[in-house]
Amino acid sequence: MRRVVVTGVGGVTALGDDWPGIRACMLRGQTAIRFMQEWQRFSGLNTRLAAPIAAPSFDKRYPRKKMRTMGLVSKMAVLATERALEDAGLVDAPVLTGGRCGIAYGSSFGSPGPVIAFAELMMNGSSTKLNATSYIQMMSHTAPVNISLFFGVTGRIIPTSSACTSGSQAVGYAYETISWGKADVMIAGGAEELDVTEAAVFDTLFGTSTRNDSPHTTPRPYDRDRDGLVVGEGAATLVLEEREHAIARGARILAEIVGFACNSDGHHATQPQASTMASVMRMALEDAGLDAAAIGFVSGHGTATEWGDIAEAQATHEVLGDRAPIHSLKSYFGHTLGACGAIEAWLGIAMMRDGMFVPTANLDVIDERCAPLDYVMREQRHIEIEYLMSNNFAFGGINTSLIFKRT
Repeated sequence: MRRVVVTGVGGVTALGDDWPGIRACMLRGQTAIRFMQEWQRFSGLNTRLAAPIAAPSFDKRYPRKKMRTMGLVSKMAVLATERALEDAGLVDAPVLTGGRCGIAYGSSFGSPGPVIAFAELMMNGSSTKLNATSYIQMMSHTAPVNISLFFGVTGRIIPTSSACTSGSQAVGYAYETISWGKADVMIAGGAEELDVTEAAVFDTLFGTSTRNDSPHTTPRPYDRDRDGLVVGEGAATLVLEEREHAIARGARILAEIVGFACNSDGHHATQPQASTMASVMRMALEDAGLDAAAIGFVSGHGTATEWGDIAEAQATHEVLGDRAPIHSLKSYFGHTLGACGAIEAWLGIAMMRDGMFVPTANLDVIDERCAPLDYVMREQRHIEIEYLMSNNFAFGGINTSLIFKRT
């Protein structure tokens, strides 16, 4: 099995697009949650909260011909990937087009906009809003396909459309692809475009926050007074590379991926199970050849939904005890769905390298039904660690756990 390292990172988030800027926001206690005035027209929707991005001007950045097949989710994925490749020193590198570079990338869905054109066809019999790229923009694998087209990548494509584990599955499957010798470089990550339909999905399950008059106080992962999640958007890309390949070209190594696992609950589509969450963490530790005591910090999934928080906390305690500190970055960005696993991996690596981990925003009083973990609250924690565990859990009962080693 070949060793796999991270040599480049890049992202697009509602708090900024680079770690120093994002870090400054977090240390000020600033979150990206805001009241969505434009959602006032939707009757029956309880939440009016989200974490949107001030969209960059792609028209000036990329030629129109290159963007014909892209909705916003693909544009963000391409931009995050461009930044990651620049960070890795691989822009225009021959390896991208030589067949030994692949892509593992995911989103919950493609761009929702083109769906309206198909709905009009079905409802009114009119296809005036459909064009040759409508399906390409809305298909679940639109992000990896457009990354491939944009950068000329000719290796294998692994689409990971698995809701909230889309990004973490992508990183894990890219790691396995290189480990097994099927590629030397993999572009891995996740993206999600904000749309009211995503908020409505959770709203119908009574899973959204309705603190519409106080956006700065929500979401509240692991907190006694949480009232649900807030949806967000963004993208993040990690460039993974076989270690000897990276060393040979003099690349800067940011971290090493040493463990990954994925499993499913096999029980219920929307009710998480602590038992299989615990299993996936144990499997990741086994893959890494580590004891639980080696984990220095846990980047938790922490959506601020009642049963999700409780099941996750119980599972984490079962495997790691109360020793490893834990936080949830969704308290700052909202739940970015298909992007969250990649964004949290990117920022987790950055914090591990800095020896500083931010607290969970809005976590004031821990829910007594959550297990007694070392929750990072109110102020940042300065810790030098060797191993970081990043966990994500999705609708459909899909669970992932990634373990990164500091280099």
